[in-house]
This record gives sequence, C-alpha cells and structure tokens, in this order.
Amino acid sequence: MSNSIIQLVDELPQDNITVKVLKALDFIAPGQWDNIVGFEESIQKITGESDRQVIQRISDRAASLYLDPNKGYQGAIGLYQAIDKADVAMATAALANKVGEKISFLSFLGNITPKADTTQTIDLLLKIAIEVIAFCKLNGLPQPNPQQFATSLAENYQGASFMRMVALVCIDGILPLGPNFLTKIHEIINGIDAGVISQNPVFLGIQDRLPGKTTGDRVGFLNQCFEAVEGWMNGFVAKTGITPQTISNSLGQFVQIADDNLDFVAAVLDQTTNYYEHTGIQSVARRLILDAYALVKEDLQNAPEESPSGGGENAEFSIGDKIEVWDKEEEDWYEATIKQIKVKDGTNRYFVHYTSYGSSEDEWVKEKNVRSGDRPDADDNGYAIGQKVQVWDEEEEEWYAGIIKKIDGDQYRIHYLDEDDSSDEWVDLEELS
Repeated sequence: MSNSIIQLVDELPQDNITVKVLKALDFIAPGQWDNIVGFEESIQKITGESDRQVIQRISDRAASLYLDPNKGYQGAIGLYQAIDKADVAMATAALANKVGEKISFLSFLGNITPKADTTQTIDLLLKIAIEVIAFCKLNGLPQPNPQQFATSLAENYQGASFMRMVALVCIDGILPLGPNFLTKIHEIINGIDAGVISQNPVFLGIQDRLPGKTTGDRVGFLNQCFEAVEGWMNGFVAKTGITPQTISNSLGQFVQIADDNLDFVAAVLDQTTNYYEHTGIQSVARRLILDAYALVKEDLQNAPEESPSGGGENAEFSIGDKIEVWDKEEEDWYEATIKQIKVKDGTNRYFVHYTSYGSSEDEWVKEKNVRSGDRPDADDNGYAIGQKVQVWDEEEEEWYAGIIKKIDGDQYRIHYLDEDDSSDEWVDLEELS
C-alpha cells in the first residue's frame, strides 16, 4: 500500500544531500524554494491558517482528495518517485564510465556502460517527459500536452516546481554536459539510435508511463517534450548567466566536493540525490492543500446562517447528541454526533460528524434526515413507534421520510413528513430503512 500524502510530507528530510544541493542552487532563483516539511506546517505556511480546527479539516480533506482515483495527485508522485528510483541505475552507469576514465585498472567499465554524455542526455529527456506527464495529471488534462506545459512553465511555475526545473538544468544539463548542453543534446539526439534508448535503465523503468505503443512513438514524445521546453531553458541560462563553475562554487559551500571534474561531480549527485521526488512531493502537497483549502472554505461559506438562539425552538436534537443520518446516495443510515445546530429558511439544520470518518466528511443535514439511534422499545425488526424511517416507493423509485405511528407484526403504519394524515398508510417491512 502506498504511503498517504501526510506521511510522505512528514517524512521529507530536513537536511540531507538532496536538501544541501537544492539550497546551493538557491542563488540562481533566490527565495523560490523553502524546504517545508511536515504536513501541518505546510498547511499553515501555504494557506496562512492558524485555526486548529480549520487546519485539521484541510488535512482531512487533502488526505481524502489524494486517494481519489479520478484525481492526478497519486499518479504525479508515482512518476516523480519512479524517475528518481530508475535514475540511480543510470547514474551508476554514468559514474562507472567516469571512474573508468580516471582509474586505469577499471577502464573495462567504460566498455560495458553507455557513454556518459549519451546516458545523461537520455536522463534529461526522460525527466522532462515525466514533468510534462505529471503536470497534465495534476491539471486534469486527458493527454500529455508538451506545449501547454511549456506555457505554464514560463508563466506559472514557482516554488518547489520551479526549483525542480532549476536543478534539472544545472545538475542534469550544465554540470555534466557543459555550458553548451543544449547544442550537445541536439547532436546526440540526431545521432542516437532508438535501440540505445530502448535499453536505457531509466527508459526501461518508466516506458509504460510514456504515451505511445512502440519505442519509436515514445522516443518521438521525448523529442516533442524537449523541443517544447528548449526555449525556456535557453532563456533561463541567458538570463541568469549560470555556468558550470558558478554552480560548482555554490555547491562547494554546502557539499564537500573531492573532485574538480564537473561531469564526475554531476554523476555523483545523480546517484546520491533524489531532488525530483523531494520537490515533487512538495509540489503535489502544495497543489493538494490549496485544492482542499478551497473546498473547506466553500463548506464554511455555505454553512447556514446562525439564528439568535443557535437553533430553532422546536429543535428535535441537541448539540452532542448521538444520532443517525440518512445518506440518500448510499441508501443507508450512518452514526454521527451533532456538533452545531442552526436555522436556515425557518427549519433546523444539524452540522454532524460521522463516527469513524475524518472531519472532511462533516456536513450540514436537514432535520428530516436525522433520527435518534436510541430505540429501547424496538420490535424484533429493530423498529419502534415514533421512529423516523425512510420508505421506498416502488412506483416513484424514491425514498420518502416518515414516522412510524403503529406496528402490526411486519406491517408499519407510516405518517409521511411534510404530508397530512390522509397520506398515512401501512407498508411492509421490506419497504423500510
């Protein structure tokens, strides 16, 4: 079973090699990234909320949204985790190649591993593709759309999402491939055989997540993604003036570097960091928290106006009462506790918390859909005179709220709410709920 979003955010490290590297890159995009860890802390930082009850409601709603299979939150995090997990294998290959160049008795490694530049290019292309797919999942787009992603990257990316792309350019572009990495990528793409990509460890690890039925289709998608963001990467490098040396100098303030060969350093960082997963979790959490916050605010805004007395004079129940609530969709009664009583349009409404459910499920319900769970005088079927029930109308294919007035074996005399006595009738046991 996959971890909950709360657990994923709570377990993010406060200080490790990944965090140090991301902090080192802050000089390129100052103030864009803050290593917020802890789900509750993230809610407070992102929403500015300080009310403990509201924070808990946001947390519960976010946890529920994350599990919704129709949303893209889990899918996006799965992509970020997959690319980093598979990247370890590719980084190992690239690192082995560099070690082979530096140490003669390990030179044979260079003959059985891909050339570092080719490996690194494939790595970068796959990470861009994963970012495109994750973006489309989070935004509910039915198909991956590189151009739409590129527009959002240029206009909307910020925070952890922006820092992820900064790290991509630096760690997977400039450091291993040099300042002219875009030109080098073009040369490699034009000369590479699809068979080389199809045997790449990362490609093998995530190929099923890429659109297309054949290797050719998937390689074509990688090229589309790169072409869509190439302009942004070129503009970003030109605007910031970053170079391999400025990146290395900043890294040296946070990470002990024992080698001045920058492509070797890049291979080591690839193998020892998981910046895609780390910032990916933070990006998804931010989006999830904002979505949950909007829903919670809507719930609070739609709450009935409170009457001067806090409830009608003839309110059937009181705050704290254990009751049962009718769920029309599930066609069943659920145990709950009344937390608030208010009046809307002259009728009582109850704000209830369902037993064994999170506060994100709390809601306002009408009085006619609430009944007492205490039935000491119930018959063998569990029903009692005066009990509120739902009655199934076969002809109308609808449930109607009523009260049991008399009992005769498995026959029940029902008075329907909002109807006069002339509508009272006897119904069979199987028609009741």
